[in-house]
Amino acid sequence: MNRFSCALLLLIMWSKFNTTVAQDTLNSRRDTLVFFGQLSSWGQSNFNHSPHAQLGGRYIPSINYSIKFQNNKQIDFEGAANIVGSIASLPFDTINTDGSINPYRLWVRYSSRQFELRFGLQKINFGSASMLRPLMWFDQIDPRDPLKLTNGVWGMLGRYYFLNNANLWLWGLYGNNNARPWDIGKTSRNVPEFGGRYQHPVSKGEMALSYHFREVDSRNLGNAIPSFTKISENRIGIDGRFDTKAGLWFEGTWINKGKNIGSLTNQEIFNVGTDYTFGIGNGINVVFEQLFFSSDESPFAFKNNILFSGLSLNYPMGIVDNISTIVYYDWKNRDVYNFVNWNHRFQHLTFYLMAYWNPDKYSLPQQGNTGSAFAGPGFQIMFVFNH
Repeated sequence: MNRFSCALLLLIMWSKFNTTVAQDTLNSRRDTLVFFGQLSSWGQSNFNHSPHAQLGGRYIPSINYSIKFQNNKQIDFEGAANIVGSIASLPFDTINTDGSINPYRLWVRYSSRQFELRFGLQKINFGSASMLRPLMWFDQIDPRDPLKLTNGVWGMLGRYYFLNNANLWLWGLYGNNNARPWDIGKTSRNVPEFGGRYQHPVSKGEMALSYHFREVDSRNLGNAIPSFTKISENRIGIDGRFDTKAGLWFEGTWINKGKNIGSLTNQEIFNVGTDYTFGIGNGINVVFEQLFFSSDESPFAFKNNILFSGLSLNYPMGIVDNISTIVYYDWKNRDVYNFVNWNHRFQHLTFYLMAYWNPDKYSLPQQGNTGSAFAGPGFQIMFVFNH
């Protein structure tokens, strides 16, 4: 069953359910229909990297329909599309255009006071880190992206919230064949993925344990890697966050392949971070994270290592103005990634002015769709309107 069949199935399920509860809805008159969206446009110039100049626009229309019942029970449906188009020049006498319309979200959810179950195309993300995230298993959110865009995954997610603030997640995914940020090898076609997460409160914070299983297709990894259509992959993740005078967190993942594919058989990814707001002016928020990554034939061999540091500064200049910067440092290649963002909020829209100075050879790990757009030196302006 492909994703379009899944979408059709969701609509049929929704139609049948709507017929069943129509009378109840008329009696209670608690149903709500909300239409909202985000319109953005941007212009970008990159001095060393293709494309040298680009203009683009994106519209994400969304619709949400909810039916509420007694005892805080609810059924709701959400659908959204990602409509994007751009025109780019490389060099200035060559013009390229591009555009696409894709589903962005399409899900049906049942929820009560302590439980929710969601089917369809949805966002799944979790973890304690913010810039360099070992638990970026299912999303592609780049912390430098003002829109925080990420593709969804097709599947089912169930969450139960205990009265002591602990929570349990269980998920099953199907039909997601595109590689995600930490994926080595695409997910095997027509094979479901599944996993779960348990998060529990501890003194001054919370800790969580996560697990995910999938089958991997290694045929696109190059001639030096053994070719398999199905390799079992197990992921184990652990993270914790603690609120002291300064915020403290850690986040780690071990990824193990069930067959030997050389140095790509095992990956260990670990992050530690802290944040603190200094009482200077309106308050300067400082975030620092250190990422350790290793990929080896044997687990925990730590022979092929990569170290990245991330530093983020955020300063509210006033009620409507904010300036922030994110700097990454690659210890192995001695490369620095620089990004500065000033934004100004008008009554109905927000203006962003972004500048970056990054290596032309882009090796920053696990960044999403915006990663390659920030290669080399350049700047970008963006207008965002939410309705």
